[in-house]
Amino acid sequence: MTKMNISLTVNGQVHEVEAEPRQLLIHLLREDLNLTGAHIGCETSHCGACTVEMDGKSVKACTVFAAQAQGADITTIEGLAEPGTLNVLQESFREHHGLQCGYCTPGMITRAHRLLQENPTPTEEDVRFGMAGNLCRCTGYQNIVKSIMAAANELNPAKEAAE
Repeated sequence: MTKMNISLTVNGQVHEVEAEPRQLLIHLLREDLNLTGAHIGCETSHCGACTVEMDGKSVKACTVFAAQAQGADITTIEGLAEPGTLNVLQESFREHHGLQCGYCTPGMITRAHRLLQENPTPTEEDVRFGMAGNLCRCTGYQNIVKSIMAAANELNPAKEAAE
């Protein structure tokens, strides 16, 4: 099959890659760029384990062709913090037990990051609604919501003080 040249920015770094027209973004990230944080789960867009940010929106990388990412700015879980450090959400998930097996966690944190960009002071209902496209088979969600709310309060201390 004929390959095409794709230029995209991933975690602040420009990449020029060759990809087959039908190659999925998740495979380009994992196999070609060795960014294995986003996981391949259901491959049907239901689980959200492959969630990344593309041009300021959460997308499920198992449903995006690499060709659709031409010129895009993509952030994966690896791009949310400096190497060897945790960002506020990652630390909050650790501290509030928002993960168990960890398979869904990169997608959860990446989606939660975008959610807090879109709504810095969410209610618990906002978090539950905003995270509805990401599934976890282990935690029962309560600690995931608790982790996101704690991160929101840490990022926006004025909200917590007003309550």
